Amino acid sequence: MIELRTPREIEQMRAAGAFVAQVLTEAKAFTRVGTNLLEIDAFVHRMIRERGAESCYIDYHPSFGASPFGKVICTSVNDAVLHGLPHDYVLRQGDLLSLDFACAVDGWVADSALSFVVGGAQGERGEQDQRLIEVSERALEAGIAAAQPGGKIGDISAAIAAVGHAAGYRINTDFGGHGVGRTMHGEPHVPNDGRAGRGFPLKPGLVIAIEPWFCSGTDEIWTDPDGWTLRSADGSRGAHSEHTVAITEDGPLVLTARGGGEG
Repeated sequence: MIELRTPREIEQMRAAGAFVAQVLTEAKAFTRVGTNLLEIDAFVHRMIRERGAESCYIDYHPSFGASPFGKVICTSVNDAVLHGLPHDYVLRQGDLLSLDFACAVDGWVADSALSFVVGGAQGERGEQDQRLIEVSERALEAGIAAAQPGGKIGDISAAIAAVGHAAGYRINTDFGGHGVGRTMHGEPHVPNDGRAGRGFPLKPGLVIAIEPWFCSGTDEIWTDPDGWTLRSADGSRGAHSEHTVAITEDGPLVLTARGGGEG
């Protein structure tokens, strides 16, 4: 069921959005060459406890997951692009890391993701990775700009796809954006490719996560033996950008904006 939120409820969701943005900002700053993925998870877990927030991931067990997730943040490295399960891995110079985080504050959920090159982009591989990240970020910006009252979900999908295809990337539609509210994943599904003017109407009060993700060489993915981590079928690297966005009478409101901007 698709639920619309009142202006007061959207205002209440700002606290969750601000906290998710803070966590991702601080987790990125915490991460450097030599950081273990399990250290990132512990760092974020501590922030959740100190805030009195509630993890959306630790007990999460959807049909596509092999078991409850058991961690509080997704850490996807290099050819992993979604649902990266934190494990005993020490980050190296040039690793492409995506952090995806959702939690609830006072009963309201927000969800966001970012990608970056650990230690900074260097050399030809680093340039390719940085381009991939920047395309995912531009696609997110385009999707947000298309999230206008009176439009359709397909407008968002088409805007994301236009950026991705222009950059030469193929687009997977199995996993994409989704409704956000009292739970992390709800209706409607917001695919990263589609036709403008189609799909559910973008009505004021609709709150959705918009999340373009691309792999540099393929749109096919496979599930790692850990039962969670999704990797590119050809071993190419992936990048993921995401914000929680409320549709308002005045246009899209980015609830998870970091540093005063959409990114």
